[in-house]
Amino acid sequence: MKRFAIYYAPREGAFADAVAAWLGWDARIGKTVVQPDVPGIADLTAAPRRYGFHGTIKPPFRLPDGIPARALADAVHALAANLPVVTLDRLAMVRLEGFLAFIPQGDTAGLSDLAARVVQGLEAYRAPLTPAEIARRQPETLTPRQRQLLEVYGYPYVMEEFQFHLTLSDRLEGPHVPAFEAAAQSHFTGLLPQPFVVQDLCLFGEDEDKRFHLLHRYPLSA
Repeated sequence: MKRFAIYYAPREGAFADAVAAWLGWDARIGKTVVQPDVPGIADLTAAPRRYGFHGTIKPPFRLPDGIPARALADAVHALAANLPVVTLDRLAMVRLEGFLAFIPQGDTAGLSDLAARVVQGLEAYRAPLTPAEIARRQPETLTPRQRQLLEVYGYPYVMEEFQFHLTLSDRLEGPHVPAFEAAAQSHFTGLLPQPFVVQDLCLFGEDEDKRFHLLHRYPLSA
């Protein structure tokens, strides 16, 4: 694996099956799956398909030289054992900066605290960004605080800039958008978890084809 990430991903069940089908990639088994018959869905889900359905806890990172993947896995396991389950009211589908996504409803303070502790707790396993990686983040477009977070944690949207979301599409524009959004609403009718519970840290890895796989699930058990 070229990079690793710590994500939320739903446990086995109807919701997990539905989101994998929507994106056309099941990170649990590392295979493409048939998408629903929605006009343009393959093109409109191309970017999130690479990653599989997920909510970012610690964004993708490379391991430093000399640190094996097994050491990272052990660290995630130990961290999860000392973090509590987070329960929120539900998920809601929204248009988020032009993307279709789910966001949690309810008090998100516990989720933000979880993410901050994971980001900080695994920093020893993140290699510094290269100049090219920094440039891809377009630091000139970021706020001073976001640039500082990029420098310290390798990503500008952590700590107080963190906003948990579960992406369902590429950026949407054009007359087809209402029909696409309606199809998504229909696809997930009756399947959204209530309450929405984050009960694991999921270790994902990016393969040579830039596809992400669920490598292991570590229950939150504090």
